[in-house]
Amino acid sequence: MRTKAVASTALLTLGLTACGAEIAPREAGTASAHYPVTVTNCGERHTFPRKPARVVTNDVNITELTLSLGLADRMAGYVMPDDKGRVDRVAWKDGYQQTTWLSRKVLTKEIALDARADLVFAGWHYGFDEGSGVTPQAFRDLGIDSYVLSESCRSGSSGERGVMDPLDALYTDLANLGEIFDVEDRAARLIAESRAKIDAVPQRGHRPSVFLYDSGQDKPYTAGKFAAANAVIARAGGTNIMGDLADTWVTAGWESVVERDPEVIVINSYATPSAEEKRAFLKSFPPLANVSAIRNDRILVMDYVDLVESPRNPAAISTLADFLRTVPAG
Repeated sequence: MRTKAVASTALLTLGLTACGAEIAPREAGTASAHYPVTVTNCGERHTFPRKPARVVTNDVNITELTLSLGLADRMAGYVMPDDKGRVDRVAWKDGYQQTTWLSRKVLTKEIALDARADLVFAGWHYGFDEGSGVTPQAFRDLGIDSYVLSESCRSGSSGERGVMDPLDALYTDLANLGEIFDVEDRAARLIAESRAKIDAVPQRGHRPSVFLYDSGQDKPYTAGKFAAANAVIARAGGTNIMGDLADTWVTAGWESVVERDPEVIVINSYATPSAEEKRAFLKSFPPLANVSAIRNDRILVMDYVDLVESPRNPAAISTLADFLRTVPAG
């Protein structure tokens, strides 16, 4: 999403099936017995006849979902702008050097074809776009499989997105990728580590109200109830003031922000405008002058990849929780 822009065999099988992956029967003693494998992606069953070997990923969060499972050797490359966000701090940082940066612009069918891709991993508003014709079906028509980021799944005719809790979407995608690439052990481990880290975040009675500011001056672009940012805020011990909006990333009104008087503002940081420019705008915008977060200078900058579905979500929850604990109750 760009705005103007991981026991026993039985337990492991149960855990992955619960996350949306279905395990195909295996034949003992054969290296390829894992395939074909069928997973459920955005409510649709999709069968992969073999392990993908030339994957193209779009955007930093989707790329890192793939890299976090140690799949750089299965990637043809990735598409993303220059703003990966503190790559040196992630355990899978070396994966970036093991694959190819295909484009700093938008995902296109030509990029996938030139890379001889056999799978495109993207999402609605994370590369897939009906307006441009870059859709899962368009790639399938070219003989290229697709996998859709679960946070971006669409539900209903209204165009709303999100068919599950965003963190469940994260675990679902990790489990599904584990099945698709036959790395279930890695996926199960990463899911367990992520759950443990989130469960370890202490909670308190007071849940500070939080406004997520992505961009926009005439009207703010922010996170609704189906956005990963909403789950990050909630698991960190806060309350998203726009959590009643039934969408992922959505335009709201400044009047609503003022009325709901957030105690904390989280700035979504990516290429342009810069986080510094966003902070300067918020602090100088007259309608916000009496909002609690502005009066008390409680503004936290977080990287884009922290706030969309990605393997960085658990660390982001811990970071935000530490900040929210500085907000006095009452």
